[in-house]
Amino acid sequence: MNLAGIGLVLNRIESHLKSLVDEERFSLFDAISRFAEEEVAPHLLQWEREKRLVPDSLIEQLGELGIFGLPIPEEDGGQGGQMIDLVLAGLALSYWSPSVAITPGAAVSLGINPLLRFGNDSQKSEHLAELAAGKRMFAFGLSEPGRGSDAANPEVVAEKTDQGYVLRGEKCWSTNAAWASHVVVHALTDPTGRNGHRSTCFIVPRDRDGVSYQEMDGKTVWPLSSTGSIAFDSVEVSEDEILGDVNGGFRVMVTTLNGGRLFVAAIALGSLAFALDKTRQYVQEREQFGGAIGRFQRVQDVVLEMDLALERNLSWLIQLVNRYDEGSLDREQAAKVKIDCSRVASTLLQDAMEVCGGVACLDEFGLARHAADLFVTRVGEGSNRALMSQISRSLLPDIADQLQ
Repeated sequence: MNLAGIGLVLNRIESHLKSLVDEERFSLFDAISRFAEEEVAPHLLQWEREKRLVPDSLIEQLGELGIFGLPIPEEDGGQGGQMIDLVLAGLALSYWSPSVAITPGAAVSLGINPLLRFGNDSQKSEHLAELAAGKRMFAFGLSEPGRGSDAANPEVVAEKTDQGYVLRGEKCWSTNAAWASHVVVHALTDPTGRNGHRSTCFIVPRDRDGVSYQEMDGKTVWPLSSTGSIAFDSVEVSEDEILGDVNGGFRVMVTTLNGGRLFVAAIALGSLAFALDKTRQYVQEREQFGGAIGRFQRVQDVVLEMDLALERNLSWLIQLVNRYDEGSLDREQAAKVKIDCSRVASTLLQDAMEVCGGVACLDEFGLARHAADLFVTRVGEGSNRALMSQISRSLLPDIADQLQ
């Protein structure tokens, strides 16, 4: 079978989005979609088979396109947009490759957003213009070898000195580590402080003495995305490099993750949208038992369920993103939409692969890529299981102190 001949019909996500966003924002989505189809899709197989990270040339193109500067004010060199613009970019890019989408996605939602929300004027003046152009990139230093969901208690320690602080420890699972100019490091500064008030965030140049980076080998998901381990061996940082308040680092992290979870939900829906289009095209062309397999009710059910899930969750996501931009989105809602989008998309991708059969296992068909990459949406920006435990406390307030 000639897989190249199995094209894609008109994106269903386009028809759903037209009623959810205004004309200007739909045009933004459309422009990024065309860019991804022309500049990303034709090269994906080669990049993946050669085990390459996202090429520097593509990062430069994304910078020229303005994606890194979407939420940055125009006076600071950005596009003057909001989270909705970044989410639309994520939907457009992840349709073809979640690995590619998370590169600007993490750079903005996890790197630029904490600076926008908690940075002082001097820090913004120093960094924003270069970040907007994609010439500088912040990585998010939260996860550690011994800390994942227990993010309020980092093992990386910042010891106070006469000159500032000294950082010791290691961060891991840091997206964009290979390209990072700086790392936003979440470190313990007050071991005796109350929970959620014992850590501080620092903006640390990756080329500073004592900072070392190593790409994490053996990763089988998001293969084009850089995921690194960053170690801090007695790294000196100044008080000017504190992001936000002293012992207010957990608030910086938690607030940042709200936006990150919305972007992860968008990545999941981008994968689901690709699977829907690919599957409905395939079942109309694949003939068995005297006709196209799309004539069978059980096949139709899978296609319909994907379309229902895409329309329902996309509407929910856009609603919550608008609330985020208005400043009225709470943590539970951001967590819920991330949980549901990632789980529904993961389940339906498996159903789509079953419908398409053995051809779905081939990398050039595309479904296997998305099925594997969807795993990250279930554990990234907070494991679904850990987030479900947190949400349960508000649902069962009378026994919240008994919940494990």
